Amino acid sequence: MFKKLTNSSVRMVERLLPDAFIFCVILTILAFVLAIITTGQGPMQMILHWGNGVWGLLLFSMQMALVLVLGNAFATSGPIKNFLKNIARRAKTPTQAIVLVSFVSAVACWINWGFGLIVGALLARELAKNVKGVDYRLLIASAYSGFVVWHNGISGSIPLQVASDLDQLTSISGGLITELIPVSKTLFSPWNLIVVWLIILTLPLLNKAMHPNKEDVVEVDPKLLEEAEEVKYIKTKDTTPAEKMENSAILSAFITVIGVVYLVYHFYTKGFDLSLNIVNFIFLILGIAFHKTPINYVRAVDNAVKGAGGVILQFPFYAGIMGMMTGQSATGVSLAGVISQWFVAISTPRTYPLFAFWSAGIVNFFVPSGGGQWAVQGPIMMPASISLGVDPAKTALAIAWGDAWTNMIQPFWALPALGVAGLGARDIMGYCLMVLLYTGVIISLAFLFI
Repeated sequence: MFKKLTNSSVRMVERLLPDAFIFCVILTILAFVLAIITTGQGPMQMILHWGNGVWGLLLFSMQMALVLVLGNAFATSGPIKNFLKNIARRAKTPTQAIVLVSFVSAVACWINWGFGLIVGALLARELAKNVKGVDYRLLIASAYSGFVVWHNGISGSIPLQVASDLDQLTSISGGLITELIPVSKTLFSPWNLIVVWLIILTLPLLNKAMHPNKEDVVEVDPKLLEEAEEVKYIKTKDTTPAEKMENSAILSAFITVIGVVYLVYHFYTKGFDLSLNIVNFIFLILGIAFHKTPINYVRAVDNAVKGAGGVILQFPFYAGIMGMMTGQSATGVSLAGVISQWFVAISTPRTYPLFAFWSAGIVNFFVPSGGGQWAVQGPIMMPASISLGVDPAKTALAIAWGDAWTNMIQPFWALPALGVAGLGARDIMGYCLMVLLYTGVIISLAFLFI
């Protein structure tokens, strides 16, 4: 019965979900129309909000492109390929492969979202080469499914902001909150840890149950994966000074040493700070070290860049959507604000955290950025939380959970994993829809009763 439901979900998504870029364009049109209807702004105003917002994610776009490129180049080095192969060998059957990648990905995303996003996809690709009969679509979907816990993990941006930036928190709450909200009340609160680890431990079982019957399995030709990741190193005789420099292990060693020294200093002075820049820096330095010579690493990066097209093309459009969602009328009304205010209006102290979670999930379709979503919803949800007598820590968590939850059917964050895997959004979103429904029930019940 469950497999029939899953198969129906997969077929529906494959039939109805267009390419991720077309999905992005449809969201642009939807945001454009809804904003005009709900905020009273005219088409020209929305065009200006869109155009002004298009380049608002340039820094983040580059970071995400580098997550994909540097992570992929890092994974094609000899030591990492061998490491992934050793992990992949532990799975002997298709269901074992699904369980393994689901668990590793979820734990890695809980530790750091950027690290987990790429590691899960790389492990899934290795498993596809070693395990016969595993469905490649579900394997990549399982690798991505662990991302649902990221915002309530160690790198969760909203819980970390409310624990570290008092000026911003006071401003967002309209002066109603004058003390920081420690992570002991958010990320490491007992009830949040219970929900997070319940999902991490049961998600592999859910994904395992979705594996198609043998006749419905879609495998990937291992040779295609080998060809996609293989970097052809051309051995030269180093007859010219230029060729000697290109193949000089000394140059790579120098960059590696200064990079490692910087990382040691960073972690010594700032603790376990795994920002997106630091994750990329680790991928960069280890990639240079493991490829041994500069020219080998250049070729690895050239090969990895091929999968970054989706990030480069689509992220400016999502930035434009965010511009329309947050663009305010002369009276200060925005589409994101209208959505949030509607949920606030129908809430009671008991239901408020639940509705905050649902509203954040809806807003996340159009503003798929934790920081952007907090800037939009925080000034509305946090003061309302205080006025209703709801713990603001719970409200911050609700927004964080909502932001991560609907990522399961929002292609924005899946693009790096899809780039590594060589798949499209429609290939995995049918399975991710089931993950969305399952985790939505767990999180909703937690906010309603815990």
